[in-house]
Formats: sequence, structure tokens, C-alpha cells
Amino acid sequence: MSRHVAIVTDSTAYLPQAALERHRITAVPLTVVLGDRALEEGTEISARSLAEALRKRRSVTTSRPAPEVFADAYRAIAKTGVEGIVSLHLSAEFSGTYDAAVLAAREAPVPVRVVDTGMVAMALGFCALAAAETAEAGGTPDETVAAARKRAEGTSAYFYVDTLEYLRRGGRIGAAQALLGSALAVKPLLELADGRIGMLEKVRTASRAIARLEEVAVERAGSAAVDIAVHHLAAPDRAEQLAERLRARVPALGELHVSEVGAVIGAHTGPGLLGVVVSLRQVTELSTTGG
Repeated sequence: MSRHVAIVTDSTAYLPQAALERHRITAVPLTVVLGDRALEEGTEISARSLAEALRKRRSVTTSRPAPEVFADAYRAIAKTGVEGIVSLHLSAEFSGTYDAAVLAAREAPVPVRVVDTGMVAMALGFCALAAAETAEAGGTPDETVAAARKRAEGTSAYFYVDTLEYLRRGGRIGAAQALLGSALAVKPLLELADGRIGMLEKVRTASRAIARLEEVAVERAGSAAVDIAVHHLAAPDRAEQLAERLRARVPALGELHVSEVGAVIGAHTGPGLLGVVVSLRQVTELSTTGG
């Protein structure tokens, strides 16, 4: 199906490859720097390799795509005949990816709308899917952006980490917060709010924290029609078990995705991550009329 608006996101959306292909979404990769090697997320470094490097306490940092990477993507997409591009990215609080996309958009051969969704992982992925579905239905760039923003407003992300140390190293939480968690031996439950990571609750054991993560997700879903994603890093059994419990307990569940996060998010959370994204399903409503 031809369409006038193309969708771009970045590799931290962690959309399944089948979904990227089906909706023709372009995902621009972020970079993981392992020692002195810069590696593209998704193609040059796996989550498993990243987890092993973290366990060995190797130096791991992350980097945004260069503006030229976005510029190349926008030029290639423009050659397909689209009239505009909507480029949706992870929270600018986490990365300079949004800024790089904005710089590239200024020189793109077609108009590009760059959006800081305030999201990450499948919280971002669900926004990209909503945008793609609107574009496929004939939506304008404004309508496509509005669909992504509406989806973001109805999306919540919660996660458990074994330690706050990796988030502290990457500057995603304060040193005092990380030290408190370590000193009290608490297992933190975190949430994504206003584009930032914040403490939701402090629980004494891993098993209780994971049980509480499940309860929070079920409470957030309620009886509404929702899609859910369960993410993990080097914890596949935990993730599958949590997904099965959510499948049984969420009455109006639509899509349920279970996936390992990539190296970029994994570098900041560490092995043992378990996350849940709850996203209200949206009906595509366009102001345009056929004729």
C-alpha cells in the first residue's frame, strides 16, 4: 500500500523485525561503545554479549547516532516518493538522539517532523506503531504525530532492576538515590514519568519486587483494552513467567510482546532487568474524509 507519510524511529524502540517490515518503519541504530570499539545496536552487538561484558565489569557507554546517519535515512526514504516523514524517538532526557534527528531534519529533501516521545523501549515502539497505522490509513503528518502523542499519553512503563549501580554510572539516577538503595539492600521498582526514570517503590526482596511489578501492571491495565510488552535482560524465564501471569489476569489484553532489550538500554540497567509496558489501545480517527 502506498502512503504519503513515512515513519522513522530508533533502535531503542525494540520493535519486532516483523513489525518493522510490515509497517515499513525505519529504525536508526544507536551505538554502544565497548572498550575502544563502537558497535551498532542490533547488528554489531547483542544483548547477551552486552550482559557478559557488564558482568566482567568492562567499560560500556552508549552514544547517539550522528546527524548524518539520520540524514542518510531521510534521503533514502524521500527517494521512495513520500511527501513527509515523522521521526519518533526516545526521551531526550536519556539521549541526544532527538537533537541529532532535529539537525538532520533541517536539510532533509522532504519535511520531517521530529518528536520527543518521552518514551523508551516498547513504550516508544507502541507510539511508532500508532503513527504507522495512522499513516497507512491516509493520515497527514499532523494526524500521524497526534496519534503517536496520544499513544504516549496512554502508555506507562515500570521496571525492576537487580541494582541501581548501572543507572548511577550512566547518570540516569542520582548517586544519593543509588547509594540509599545499596545501603538498605532494597530492590527498586522504577517508573518512566515525564521522560525521566523515577523511583516508584522500594521492596526488600527480588521475588516481592517482581510480584509487585505484576500487581502494578494489572492495576494500570484495569479493564481497559491494552497492549503489553514485557522486557528483560538475561532473564528470559522471569519474563516468560510474568507474561503468562499477565495474560491470565488482564481481561482486555490485545497484543503481548516478550523481548530482550538491546544493548543500549541494557548498558544502563544491567542483567536481571524486568520491565512491563502497558499501553492503552487507540482507535485510528482521522479528520480527513474520503470521496
